[in-house]
Amino acid sequence: MSKQPVISCEFFPPKTEKGAQNLLLVQEQLSVLKPEFYSVTFGAGGSTQDNTLEAVVAIQQRAAETGIGAAPHLSCVGSSKERIRTILQTYIDNDISRVVALRGDLPSGMRDPGDFRYANELVEFIRKETGDHFTIEVAAYPEVHPQAQDANSDFDNFKRKVDAGADSAITQYFYNIDAYLYFADRCMQAGIEIPIIPGIMPINNYSQLARFSSGCGAEIPRWLRKKLEAYYDDIPSMQAFTTDFLTDFTEQLIEIEVPGLHFYSMNKSEPVLTVCERLGLVR
Repeated sequence: MSKQPVISCEFFPPKTEKGAQNLLLVQEQLSVLKPEFYSVTFGAGGSTQDNTLEAVVAIQQRAAETGIGAAPHLSCVGSSKERIRTILQTYIDNDISRVVALRGDLPSGMRDPGDFRYANELVEFIRKETGDHFTIEVAAYPEVHPQAQDANSDFDNFKRKVDAGADSAITQYFYNIDAYLYFADRCMQAGIEIPIIPGIMPINNYSQLARFSSGCGAEIPRWLRKKLEAYYDDIPSMQAFTTDFLTDFTEQLIEIEVPGLHFYSMNKSEPVLTVCERLGLVR
């Protein structure tokens, strides 16, 4: 097997005390993978900003012991420069040195996009305000952003983020490795040298996955969709199949020597751990 890639995991900020306790347990369980960082999502228009801050600070406070730092998502649409400046300073004050810079979606009913229209503007602002303090991750879409005019304009938008100062990119999840390979090859041809880290989404619930995929533009291949639909309410059989599928899928990514693996954990440890244990990724 090829060399082990760097691992990272993503969480969403808990809204209850029970959720916070569960997230702490999940972090402890996933720590056996020695992830480079845990990222935490940031709601539309900053709707979960306080929860995100609490979650990333809790992760960062344990970083000296665990060696696993926090990487808060930071979406800029609907925000002012002053608001983003304040958030960045808060992260600096809490020894956080990595952010995931995103445009984000404009919340329903909000018409003013604020001081930022695109993620490259946010990346440029972070660099101008904080220099090289932050390692900046950005999003990449091997299967094209759902709101992009076309594939070429979407790639141009991605290149603008890289040119603005992004250090690395994490892809939207996908289940078609050819899409990733084509995107990575196009990056190479365009002189883009930052790591393009594939995002991996465990399949815990088919109806939920279908809803997510419809919104974010991630394709579920027809054969996979039909296979999942056939299980209907046979959850144990579906979980056994999806674990086998994701293990093979992740192994193929490792074989093509991707620079990292970013798991969208959905605040669950078991699906990620099972796949990683099978592939010998428990450090």
